[in-house]
Amino acid sequence: SEGAISSSVEVEATSPHHSSALSDELEESIIVAYRSIGLGAFGASMRFAGMPLEKIALFMNSSQVSGKRQFAQSIELAFREGALAPYRVVGPASMVAWFMQYSVMGLAFQFFDHALSKTLGVAPVYYGEELMEPPSVSSSRSWKGVEANHDNNNNNDALSSESDYASYRVKTLAKTMLAPVLAGSLESSVANRAEVQRYFGCSKFAAIEGKLGWNPVARLFAPAFASNAMRNVIMCNTSFVITPITYKLYFPQEKKSQGSLFWYGMGMNFAGNAVAITQQALWGRALDYGAVNGGRNIKYSEVIRSSLKKEGMAAFITLPKWCSRILMNAPVQGSLPWFYNNVLPMGEGPVMDVARWVTSSSADYGTGDNHQAGSIS
Repeated sequence: SEGAISSSVEVEATSPHHSSALSDELEESIIVAYRSIGLGAFGASMRFAGMPLEKIALFMNSSQVSGKRQFAQSIELAFREGALAPYRVVGPASMVAWFMQYSVMGLAFQFFDHALSKTLGVAPVYYGEELMEPPSVSSSRSWKGVEANHDNNNNNDALSSESDYASYRVKTLAKTMLAPVLAGSLESSVANRAEVQRYFGCSKFAAIEGKLGWNPVARLFAPAFASNAMRNVIMCNTSFVITPITYKLYFPQEKKSQGSLFWYGMGMNFAGNAVAITQQALWGRALDYGAVNGGRNIKYSEVIRSSLKKEGMAAFITLPKWCSRILMNAPVQGSLPWFYNNVLPMGEGPVMDVARWVTSSSADYGTGDNHQAGSIS
């Protein structure tokens, strides 16, 4: 994986423990784990702080509000049991789920992006300092492996080179499309159940589950999984694919900085949410449909048909719905590309130093024990 390896190479160049015997695979695993834990802690803390905004957005994108003053209706529903009511639905399970959601999202995307990149022989998505480099630098770096293949095979045929380059671009596109789909689906498998529980409340959700009588696998995914997964795929694409690639390739080079990446990520989040809001609204309406008569299986075709018949496209996307979704999502998801590419890399050096120190100390301890045992014998 080029992104992770380039990070570990940079760490090795500046680390006083360069002599430690850490394999490339172990270094990459440590970096991926560090990034995932960092994303989990960041996401959980930001989601808890923004819980009132989340409740407003959940009500806003459900069938419980309609007609005029939808935003005001959502605020009234969110705080009808007091100013701290949104925080009372957050239990330990939600904190764990938030941590797992963002750590798994980061871990899953890195895993799938790196694994698919290695399998297909293409470069991973740009990361960290790569975003600040001119587009030509990483483009040539990505393609150099294919050029090296031609040199090794003594194949200088121009047509063959063009064919290989076209194949490389197709494989890169396939990998770039597939990785967020796999990562977003895995994220929903971790997070959807907790989100549904926060939407209904623990007791009501338990009653609905009892009425449905689903098997353990279905209970794990929870109701409205498909729309939840689609929303996460869209936002995973926005944060980990579209934002870094477009910033790297099309943002004016002289204006690139940590600050511009932060605001660019926020802007891309607004755009991504214009699409994701349709799935968020479908998720809320599907849950309302599934709660009728104490619990029933969701039929998306009926949910969509009845919603469109009653409210038209306003059932799925309106300016207030979009604004409420941004209020809920932008603080954490919009700042995620900045945190992932600018803040997390700052700790990678110290983390690798500690890992090398632990490995070196363990090796020294083992050597000392072996030497002492040899002397006694």
